[in-house]
Amino acid sequence: QVQLVESGGGLVQAGGSLRLSCTASGIRFSASFINWHRQAPGKEREWVASISIGGTTNYANSVKDRCTISRDIAKNTVYLQMNNLKPEDTAVYYCGAISQGGAFQGQGTQVTVSS
Repeated sequence: QVQLVESGGGLVQAGGSLRLSCTASGIRFSASFINWHRQAPGKEREWVASISIGGTTNYANSVKDRCTISRDIAKNTVYLQMNNLKPEDTAVYYCGAISQGGAFQGQGTQVTVSS
């Protein structure tokens, strides 16, 4: 059974930083396309960042230069480092993985940025 578990969310002041983690069981991140999405109250889900099997990273314009996605293959964990957080970054952040076995998503972690 595949399980993705996000952690690292919380309440932070504007300008602060958070590092989100996504740890997987039942799937190898080294063989998966990983992405982070977020959904704010009353808004549609928004793609934030992704990292390919080969390690290529991509970012939404809204977070580019403020976020870094990375992975630790040995720990089977993907990270999203977020700096200079803004109130508009407030959302539930979800980790997703696409592999040969299918597409999977975690339950999300709440990020709240106060002004």
